[in-house]
Amino acid sequence: MAYNDNDGDFPGETSTAREELRAEAREVLCRLVGREDADFHPGQFEAIEALVADRRRALVVQRTGWGKSAVYFVASLLLRARGAGPTLIVSPLLALMRDQVSAAARAGVRAEAINSANATEWDQIRERLAADTVDVLLVSPERLNNPQFRDVQLPDLIRRTGMLVVDEAHCISDWGHDFRPDYRRIRDLIAQLPGAGDRRVPVLATTATANERVVQDVAEQLGVAGADGSGEVFVLRGPLARSSLRLGVLRMPSPASRLAWLLTHLGSLPGSGIVYALTVSAAEDTARALRDAGHEVVSYTGRTDPEQRAELEQALKDNRVKALVATSALGMGFDKPDLGFVVHLGAPSSPVAYYQQVGRAGRATDHADVLLLPGTEDREIWRYFATTSMPDEHRARAVLGELEAAGKPLSVPALETRVDLKRTPLELLLKVLAVDGAVERTQGGWQRTAQPWTYDGERYGRVAQARLAEEKLMLDYENTSGCRMEFLSHVLDDPEAAPCGRCDNCAGPWFPTGIDETAKGSASKALGRVGVPIEPRRSWPSGMDRLGVPLKGRIPEESQVAEGRAVARLTDLGWGGRLRTLFTITEGGVQDAPVEQDLLQGAVQVLASWEWAERPIAVVSVPSRSRPQLVGSFAEGIARIGRLPYLGSLELVDGGPRGESGGNSAFRLASVWRMFSVPEELASQLASARESGQHGPVLLIDDRTDSRWTLTEAGRVLRGAGASGVLPFVLALNG
Repeated sequence: MAYNDNDGDFPGETSTAREELRAEAREVLCRLVGREDADFHPGQFEAIEALVADRRRALVVQRTGWGKSAVYFVASLLLRARGAGPTLIVSPLLALMRDQVSAAARAGVRAEAINSANATEWDQIRERLAADTVDVLLVSPERLNNPQFRDVQLPDLIRRTGMLVVDEAHCISDWGHDFRPDYRRIRDLIAQLPGAGDRRVPVLATTATANERVVQDVAEQLGVAGADGSGEVFVLRGPLARSSLRLGVLRMPSPASRLAWLLTHLGSLPGSGIVYALTVSAAEDTARALRDAGHEVVSYTGRTDPEQRAELEQALKDNRVKALVATSALGMGFDKPDLGFVVHLGAPSSPVAYYQQVGRAGRATDHADVLLLPGTEDREIWRYFATTSMPDEHRARAVLGELEAAGKPLSVPALETRVDLKRTPLELLLKVLAVDGAVERTQGGWQRTAQPWTYDGERYGRVAQARLAEEKLMLDYENTSGCRMEFLSHVLDDPEAAPCGRCDNCAGPWFPTGIDETAKGSASKALGRVGVPIEPRRSWPSGMDRLGVPLKGRIPEESQVAEGRAVARLTDLGWGGRLRTLFTITEGGVQDAPVEQDLLQGAVQVLASWEWAERPIAVVSVPSRSRPQLVGSFAEGIARIGRLPYLGSLELVDGGPRGESGGNSAFRLASVWRMFSVPEELASQLASARESGQHGPVLLIDDRTDSRWTLTEAGRVLRGAGASGVLPFVLALNG
């Protein structure tokens, strides 16, 4: 059943019991918000009534700031007053949990969270649950697959749960922009809840970002039907347009001009806010440039430690910083009602994801500015990061085959030595297979179940096409001449989508377009920075013996390379675009040509700032089968400019490294192990240098690096041939 929150009263006759429930619920709401005159937004009480009086399953799709958390906190206390057990909230992010626990405490709701950040408190929380002194327990969806929690604690929780809440429920749907495999477990969890009569456990799912297809998918998974029809889902949808937001799009010709605009105008943006960037390096580069110009900003990315994330979030909430310069790591769950602005340096690949991020602004203010500065490189970055949460059939069957062959649970590190997948995509694939029932996580790792698995290629293909369609919609948003808020509302299938009268297309550009000359210079200087450290490998991957490589433990010091340098990362705002173009594979295949002068000059800048312990005495290159002109000319150019002898290239053994780039460490090392040798002439030159008293490392040149095992193995061979040290130096660092 669907209900629009502008339709008036909840269907059904008004009764004394209903008015009494409303009065009781409003009293709790006043405590929650700390105001005696507080009252419900349209639809809030109707959702609470559906949960408390009728013990329904409900899906609430409402804009950020509408008050979805008020619905489940008020309902939780009302259910507890009627003898129900604690509410179990499945919440996706630690930031969301922190905010919700704080909000619950204000209303007298005794809330606890079990997550990776508070493991030392779990025993006390379990004791409080056993003593029935917890009203709300928040857990992550990943916790549902933790063997200890799933097998020991969850059964008792299910037996006692008074209500189940699924926050950010769009994550359930693989049609959505932020699908998470562990959310699919919630369907199984709902199926285990008591579902009849007075023992029926109400279920609430909430989200601010779901189009009709996602709504239908989520509702289907909530509606695990009982014999009495209890699976029918009450869907509450409200208008998604935000009257406080003033949207705009400003096109700039380059990353430097976008950064210069921000340097010029950040201080004039209202209050404090968020600057979103597409990559970690872009966020870090932007934050550094803004700080150098005197702005109080900090970067917030997937590399930020969990403990520091909480500190940075609080600094923004307290207005101690002008902005967090963030990647999508700061997304769902961050709650600052008076956030004054959101600026995007580059567009997300989905207008739904964009709506969710800009929806953080203006929740409790009359005005907030939202500006998108799209980049010509956006689509390139979307493709570069294009991954899918759908399993690749070949790799999925390889994982299943190895688990079957093992006949026992295998840890992720053990699986890495059997299948050529990096840690993160391997873990994601295992989660997808676990949701499909093909594998299960146990105390000893992952094991194959008896359930057969069929690759649903047709569905996965449709999902992939849907995501490509989302990218096109994002470009359409940038180029539309119509109302921008109306466009976003239409994408979310909001039936009340209408022109906002405030965006740049409705009312004309509201943002300045000029750039200060000093800012131009600062931006160019910031993005012109070169030089990224390449951390040396210190230990061999585990399980190499399974791949026929007799290595384990720490790499002997006399075989190690030193810290190296790359001109830039492929994802950098400045040099990254230049390098991505260089390494793009066209329909004609890999393009190979001598290194261009601008890249060589960038490399010279890196050399000039490289504070090595000893100056290198020579240059050696890694043999390249795909780009021999590029690598050779790069090595010769560095040798010429540095006035160092170029000793030539190492040689390939038996045709050289096997397999493709990428993959996990064990397989990458196995593919290059003993695949390089030192030519006799090169070895002789190294020996001559030693005999003549020349001491110093060798510069080892390659075009780019990812896993670093090529550089590690080539360096080991050089050290074995007498080089006193090896300094890796490449044009590009992947990632």
